[in-house]
Amino acid sequence: MKTRIEKDSMGEVAVPREAYYGAQTQRASINFPISNLRLPSLFIHSLALIKKMAAVVNLDLKLLEADIAEAIQQAAQEVMDGRWDNQFVVDVFQTGSGTSTNMNMNEVLATRANEIITGQKTGKSPVHPNDHVNLGQSSNDVIPSTIHLAAFTAMRTDLIPSLKGLQQALAAKAEEFNTIKKIGRTHLQDAVPMTLGQEFSGYAHQINQAIQRLVSVEARLGALALGGTAVGTGLNTHPDFAPKVIAKIASHTGMPFREAENHFEAQATMDTVVETSGILKTVAVSLVKIANDIRWLASGPRCGLGEITIPSLQPGSSIMPGKVNPVIPEAVVQVAAHVMGNDTTIMMGGQAGIFELNVMLPVMAYNLLQSIALLTSVSTVFVDKCVQGITANRDRCAEAVDKSLAIVTALVPHIGYDRAAEISKKAFETGKTVREVALADKVLPEDLLNRLLQ
Repeated sequence: MKTRIEKDSMGEVAVPREAYYGAQTQRASINFPISNLRLPSLFIHSLALIKKMAAVVNLDLKLLEADIAEAIQQAAQEVMDGRWDNQFVVDVFQTGSGTSTNMNMNEVLATRANEIITGQKTGKSPVHPNDHVNLGQSSNDVIPSTIHLAAFTAMRTDLIPSLKGLQQALAAKAEEFNTIKKIGRTHLQDAVPMTLGQEFSGYAHQINQAIQRLVSVEARLGALALGGTAVGTGLNTHPDFAPKVIAKIASHTGMPFREAENHFEAQATMDTVVETSGILKTVAVSLVKIANDIRWLASGPRCGLGEITIPSLQPGSSIMPGKVNPVIPEAVVQVAAHVMGNDTTIMMGGQAGIFELNVMLPVMAYNLLQSIALLTSVSTVFVDKCVQGITANRDRCAEAVDKSLAIVTALVPHIGYDRAAEISKKAFETGKTVREVALADKVLPEDLLNRLLQ
């Protein structure tokens, strides 16, 4: 591989000649050959947005020359457009502040800006990665800000709309199945009757609650740490820098970002990230409940509950011909398990706020954004390939209600708990229905009995 020599405070480093990153990125690439995992493109593009708006504001504040500021803005926009995604080579498992990723961005933008100005890939002249691209910033305030920015964006533009689609699909099924009577179940045992529509209305409301929880955290996720620089004091940044940059980010995204009220909290803790992940975990738990219920209700086709039918998508067995499995609900449950695992890592990461900085930022960012992306995708797949195609097996539902012993509960106000229990026990022992036993024993007038058991 052909290389060029770049320098940093520790000396010279050979960097691939065609690379836009420089010495510090190359050192990080060498130091962290751990997972081959990279921070997602959304994170990189969000970081580039911060750099672009920083250049705009630093020009307005007369802290950058016009040609330098404009070249940085152009380079940052190219990163935002995905043109240089292959230049972000630092492993997720790196320095806990994310400094290596911040410097990866600073070097790429500086080198590309220099190329725009001079036609040459010179790493530090006339545009310097620290003095110009990173002006008014620190990794310690930029990386937490990027996490908030990327997560807020992904939730509002991707996850919440996907969940709304799921909620609407479940609500539509609740309406469609509203008159279909079935037996309820508690403790995996027969309970009193209900409608299939009522059951699905519970699922729809679960997802509605999930959406409300996500919206509720936006107020805190919208607070950006930018302006605190190294430890929260704002050393080496213009007092107008952060509010102006954040205002431009808010205008660009159409989302209510604002400067953090307390920069020491915003940089020393990741409590809002922990909270957000906890909400994502709650969403995952809801999806498990819904997916499991659906696959149980669809179990069979002949020897299970079989109260609903879900779409058949693919052969389910390499040995049993004709077997079809509930593959989409199974995928939903697996995604949920992964999100729960991500949350555990984020919870542990939140405990790494040591004095003035959290030192597990990259892995927290990776897991948080992955959880959002997975929940977004699987919710859409759940709707398109399962929920919309669910049909009710009306006869199977009615048959279960007729055979159920739990319907005797409707007689309790008229004959008492103990007498009702005797009827239930007798029906079980004789194989008869509750209706048949109650009619034979003449416990109530037939017209009243029929009305109660309907």
